[in-house]
Amino acid sequence: MLGVSSDNVKSDTVECRAMSDPQEITELDRPLRRGEQATVAIEDLTHEGRGVTRVGGKVLFVADALPGEIVDATVVRRRRGHDEARLDQVHQSSADRVEPRCAWFGTCGGCSLQHLDSAAQLALKQQWLVDTLERIGHVTPQRWLAPLSGPAWGYRRRARLGVKYVERKERVLVGFRERHKPYITDMAGCEVLVPAVAKLIAPLQTMIAELSVARRLPQIEVAVGDDDVVLVMRVLDEPDAADISRLQSFAAAHEITIALQRGRPEDAICLDGSQPELHYRLDKHDIRFDFGPTDFVQINAAINSEMIDAIVTQLDPAADDQVLDLFCGIGNITLPLARYAGRVTGIEGAAPQVERARANAAANGLGNTDFAVADLSTDIVSMPFMQKHWDRLVLDPPRSGAAAVCENIDRINPGRIVYVSCHPATLARDIATLVAAGYQLESAGVMDMFPHTAHVESMAVLSRAK
Repeated sequence: MLGVSSDNVKSDTVECRAMSDPQEITELDRPLRRGEQATVAIEDLTHEGRGVTRVGGKVLFVADALPGEIVDATVVRRRRGHDEARLDQVHQSSADRVEPRCAWFGTCGGCSLQHLDSAAQLALKQQWLVDTLERIGHVTPQRWLAPLSGPAWGYRRRARLGVKYVERKERVLVGFRERHKPYITDMAGCEVLVPAVAKLIAPLQTMIAELSVARRLPQIEVAVGDDDVVLVMRVLDEPDAADISRLQSFAAAHEITIALQRGRPEDAICLDGSQPELHYRLDKHDIRFDFGPTDFVQINAAINSEMIDAIVTQLDPAADDQVLDLFCGIGNITLPLARYAGRVTGIEGAAPQVERARANAAANGLGNTDFAVADLSTDIVSMPFMQKHWDRLVLDPPRSGAAAVCENIDRINPGRIVYVSCHPATLARDIATLVAAGYQLESAGVMDMFPHTAHVESMAVLSRAK
């Protein structure tokens, strides 16, 4: 079985030691020391995408190793409950192993599964969801939804890139941080960023090195819409006139927009003094969303579109239904549902997101929507939306889940619930609460929102038990 958490490793052991014949696995009656190499058989994969085995009775996690492989591994870090090792050589490969497409895979922390076939990645994530629902939620859906998948490369439209002037190299690095390290990866491209941004990494390094604030520009927020690219550069010192000229020339040459963030992220201003704006469309539902570069939007446009279609189908709102969308953001789910339901109310904790949702509803002529600001992680019992019955409910919470809502679900008593999750453990916890309250788990499945990473996005559909 693929997929274990760090505290839920199988008890089977693989005892080994380094040998003259590197393909033979032999016994070792003690854990490995730091810097010591051994030949081991990989039995499983953690939820972080690391191979799992045991040496001398202690769990060993091997980066980039896959189940079924025999590998040489060297311990790089010892911990109380497990040790961590790097992969030195693969003697027996998994049938699912592929050559990573990115030249910086293994160093860059942006991806962890490029060495695993895309179909196997999706099957792995589905199995993680199965295991987590059973282990934490003690529940299995009546049926499994077909996984939602899209382009495996060039999909990422949101990212935060680190920037660092490295004195010993006398150059600027722009990219993701290295695995488990604070350093910026020395990279010249990226296979998962949208191509329009990936091709800018090397030119950005050259241009930023020429700025007077090169040492005071720590990050770049990337946001991509259907027609535009915005780079929000965090500056700790004020750029001079020559800097502004270089930035303007760079933006014009690459047909992008550059904004400067001097304070709060939402206060980013374009070089010409205007507010940066982007948009994306959901053509099937005739919706256009305007958003700012620091607004939350799903990073994978193709999967987001498929997800919305699936939510509308699974929720199946009637023309007179009252629908509640909790954790609604800028209205990504609220507005498409308003095309089919009687009325849809969106609740979100961030006031700027609610303002954006209201503006998008108005721009799309959706007068059957309401929005409000509320902290959904606290005591919600007295909040206005909790005082009425809802026909349908959408939950799209952060990693912490929607415990406060699920624990009080009887107060609003929706007939049908669609729960979109970015963390299987909190999804399983909340589903267990809903099942105890009288709901049945009709279906569940994964959405490949983040190919080549260990991140699991999923959807669950629940209804009142008959």
